[in-house]
Amino acid sequence: MAETDATDGPAGDNRASPTHITSPALRYEAKRALLWVTIVGLAILAIYISQALLVIFGAMVFASMLDGGARLLGRILPIGRGWRLAIVLLASIGFVIWLTRFAGSQIAYEAAELPQIVTQQANRFFQWLDQKGFDIDINDVQGVAGQLMSGVGTLTKAIGGIFGALTTLFLVAIIGIYIALEPRLYERGIAWMLPPERRGNFYITVNRMAFTMRRLMGGRLLGMVFEGVFTWVMLAVYGVPMAALLAILTGMLAFIPNVGAIVSGVLMVLVGFSGGLEMGLYTIFVYFLVQNIDGYIVVPLIARKTVDLAPALVLAAQLVMGVLFGVLGLFLADPLLAMIKVALERRAEQNQQDGSQLKAEADGP
Repeated sequence: MAETDATDGPAGDNRASPTHITSPALRYEAKRALLWVTIVGLAILAIYISQALLVIFGAMVFASMLDGGARLLGRILPIGRGWRLAIVLLASIGFVIWLTRFAGSQIAYEAAELPQIVTQQANRFFQWLDQKGFDIDINDVQGVAGQLMSGVGTLTKAIGGIFGALTTLFLVAIIGIYIALEPRLYERGIAWMLPPERRGNFYITVNRMAFTMRRLMGGRLLGMVFEGVFTWVMLAVYGVPMAALLAILTGMLAFIPNVGAIVSGVLMVLVGFSGGLEMGLYTIFVYFLVQNIDGYIVVPLIARKTVDLAPALVLAAQLVMGVLFGVLGLFLADPLLAMIKVALERRAEQNQQDGSQLKAEADGP
């Protein structure tokens, strides 16, 4: 029986393999090239499946909202986590059912009229500007307004019961529920694929991300509820048309920082001026009152204590994500930016600790 060698195969067979690189330097460079090719390949794969990854991230955001609600209930209800999650889910489903029934009776009719009213008010505004000497082509204005109202019409139809992207929302909800039920299971699964020496740092980073996400979404939900309810009360007291629809739109758009407030404010003011000058001025007052209370009292109590994001950076992220992924990217731009910031801060902290440790070892006892 032929003797074998651990490196050269059968004894006496010293022929080099076609894939064997004899030069150590070339082998090192080949490994580096393979690493870069792998990174580029993973980047291309991430771009190719970016929509699916965004849906998964949306599910994680939804799971953090469920987990945050369960933790809040845990402070007043000494019951198991599963039962608390069930209560949060039932409350969420009940709200959706109520909103759908309410939208089907009252809001659907208002939603059908809103694009027409907004378009008429926009045309009146640009005609007034034209009378004041501004050279504005009304055809161009109508084209832009038509495009904007198509988006508004889509949103209002979604409120009225004709939900768009139902499959995506369903996947986000189902995956989010699974993650919320057993978050540690998925954390351990990802940590298992990492080197043992990096798992501790991974758990610390994930815990900080989860805490930040819960605080961010808690502040966002609180702001949505406050803006929606307060807007409805203020508009209904004065008799502004479509008060309930404008309140729901304001609450939903409050999930999108900066952009949502501008869009809801424009819609509110345009509808207000359809009822006269005084009503229009009143809606402007309501808009600034709601935004100032939410921006300077409600939001700082929760969100900004945990996530301090520069407004220009948030707007830039929303622009990029909106262009790349549409409405879903616009909604998730802010949470994604917050998670990136937490990861970078943790990485900087770890680098500082490693640098301090190396300096202490170099200085010696």
